Amino acid sequence: MAIMKKLRLATFVAGFAAVASFLSAAPASAQALGGNNGTTVDTIAAVVNNGVITQRELDERASLITHRLSQQNAPVPPADQLRAQVLNQMVLERIQLQKAKEDGIQIDDAAVQKTLERLAQANNMSLDMYRSRIEAQGVPWATFTSDARTELTLSRLREKEVDSKVVVSDAEVANYIASQRGPNAGQTSDLRFEHIFLKAPLNASETDIEAAQKKADGLLKEAAGGTNFEKLAKANSQAPDASKGGDTGFQAPSKLPADFVKAAASLRPGQVNPSVIRTDDGFEIVRLVDRRAGQGATGASTKLVQTHVRHILLKVGDGMSEPQARQKLLEIKRDVAQGGDFAKFARTYSQDGSASQGGDLGWISPGETVPEFERAMNNLSDNQVSDPVRSEYGYHLIQVLGRRDAEGSVSQQMDLARQAIGQRKAEQAYSDWLRELRDTAYVEVKSNPVAAQ
Repeated sequence: MAIMKKLRLATFVAGFAAVASFLSAAPASAQALGGNNGTTVDTIAAVVNNGVITQRELDERASLITHRLSQQNAPVPPADQLRAQVLNQMVLERIQLQKAKEDGIQIDDAAVQKTLERLAQANNMSLDMYRSRIEAQGVPWATFTSDARTELTLSRLREKEVDSKVVVSDAEVANYIASQRGPNAGQTSDLRFEHIFLKAPLNASETDIEAAQKKADGLLKEAAGGTNFEKLAKANSQAPDASKGGDTGFQAPSKLPADFVKAAASLRPGQVNPSVIRTDDGFEIVRLVDRRAGQGATGASTKLVQTHVRHILLKVGDGMSEPQARQKLLEIKRDVAQGGDFAKFARTYSQDGSASQGGDLGWISPGETVPEFERAMNNLSDNQVSDPVRSEYGYHLIQVLGRRDAEGSVSQQMDLARQAIGQRKAEQAYSDWLRELRDTAYVEVKSNPVAAQ
């Protein structure tokens, strides 16, 4: 199934060909490049710690990406913007390769060869056939092999510096299990919110309501942008708990406003509800702080829930643009709402391996799909069809057919939850680690990343 979550190396093997054709790795050690007559000298685009990225390396990668985007009829960013983005990516890659060298990480030729063979096998080709295909796309085989070594190096570096250090607590597992019960998740858990209340009763003047709405929209924008919610609540909320940062403490769903509980169904701890909630008394901006098993909850509330789901996948590229994929799926959704057969549309249009089964993926456990798919799936009621959902594979139209308690022992269910949490925490930890690595590196861009003349 195209949406199934894979281990990092498996993901690399399945998707590296597409990635490499967009981001061809530059040589790890840049050098001055001159013609035989000595008249052409490469210039330095950026200094990265004790190494450099040359203008020629930057030109080659930007050119390759432009070529690939054009092949797929995808929009090509303005040249200056594209080159700036490419240079930033190359800088980050070079910093990681330098760190890998410091850590003594080396990838031998046998590991690279095995990876190339697995890539060919994943595409149902012999290695020679696969090489011919790559070269036909304009990527030199030596460059592609270098890419493979680079990706393996970065993967091993991440495992050592980030993934191996991720710890998942039992409390996190319990909270995750409580959050995986579809649109009614909040009804089985005690919920803790922070909120900002702006008074604007229904009988207030239009001027007062409009002013409150405008202020609420502005506060929501600040909160969603990362401004400290507690401080925003203390400074702006008109609720009695404003002095506590709008903290409600843990409350049973029955003691919370229905709109809060409804919002919790699509929120993870720490997330701000993406829209302002209108009540009879005014406007509310809410942030879900945490959830826990409800008081007096039965053992059933700790079980994971599996979702029976089907989907239609349209891949972007090869003549299908992003707007075209979205529009086609919206048309299919409309036809299904008018009585059309979802399974028939899946068999006709879906580009996933599940197409022959009418898009049916069977029973999916938490953590088995890519995050974008899982979030959309968890927010659907039974038989509801989603809007188009973008993932790394393309656009999905998703329909939930039912839910059930996960089979297997409690221990097995907890292992599934722990794996899903670990993947999510690892992604965040990796992002933070990259930012710290970049902040502590010496980087000097020698000139604007314009094409060499």
